[in-house]
Amino acid sequence: MVLGAACAALVFLPLWAANARGAQKTPEKIEEINKEFHFLGPEDTVLIHEEDGKLKGQINVYAGEEESDDILSYLFTIGTRVKDHVEFKTSKVHEKYFRFSGSVERGAGKKEEDPDYLRLVGALQIVTVDGMTGKETTETKQVVLKSLGADEIEDED
Repeated sequence: MVLGAACAALVFLPLWAANARGAQKTPEKIEEINKEFHFLGPEDTVLIHEEDGKLKGQINVYAGEEESDDILSYLFTIGTRVKDHVEFKTSKVHEKYFRFSGSVERGAGKKEEDPDYLRLVGALQIVTVDGMTGKETTETKQVVLKSLGADEIEDED
């Protein structure tokens, strides 16, 4: 009787372990991206709204003292999502624009209103255009952009 139980354990244990590993690897499906994310600077943000795989949004960057505006808003000119792959390109403001290509993933946040509920992980290109020659210079950074929590989002009155 003990031998039979031991044999059964040897047969079912590997199946259970394989099933448990498979369950850990299956990521939760992300229906839509309608979030605000941290960007490069401490107060810079990316706002994304998704409809039918099309992404609309903008990047808001707090300008330095040399700029005439407090915040520079780079509107998305192109934005797509296919499964978990995300791409967007912004308009050009003051001879600079951004391109992103990467994936949307679940972060460490447990609920949608938690910080880091979603992440954008991939390559961000910062493209600077020489106003005289039109020549583009591209700086590429690997980034992890974490979504803001409900308590981090400022209400605009």
